[in-house]
Amino acid sequence: LNQRSTNARIHIKIMAAPVSDAWKQQGFDIEFLQTKSASKPKAGQMVTVHCTGYGKNGDMTKTFWTTRKSDGAAKDEPFTFQIGKGKVIKGWDEGVAQMGLGDRAKVKCSPSFAYGAGGFPAWGILPNSPLIFDIELLQIK
Repeated sequence: LNQRSTNARIHIKIMAAPVSDAWKQQGFDIEFLQTKSASKPKAGQMVTVHCTGYGKNGDMTKTFWTTRKSDGAAKDEPFTFQIGKGKVIKGWDEGVAQMGLGDRAKVKCSPSFAYGAGGFPAWGILPNSPLIFDIELLQIK
């Protein structure tokens, strides 16, 4: 009985997987890995993040860019940008806006919330690629 129950759960998870991937078609999804604060950034503020981007050459396990030494960067080099003003891809503007100071989340972006039809060839991002970003909000000014 236990073996059948386990197999049934695995089968249900496999069947449900396409629903959880709806973000790949349109929009974005955010999965919080840690939450620390309710203090969220407002449009126009400067935010500093650590980030690792996944989806190089269409492979969601391959890194195309990181600010973290622990993920392969030469040194820790956080990235700062003005939020809510279109200075970064839409998925970052909308995803980071939902994060509190100190939060870490996976922001999953459909192509229209990432680099779209043009991709970003210099980083190995193919046209119309969905991407995943592991983002940690370090500072809000």
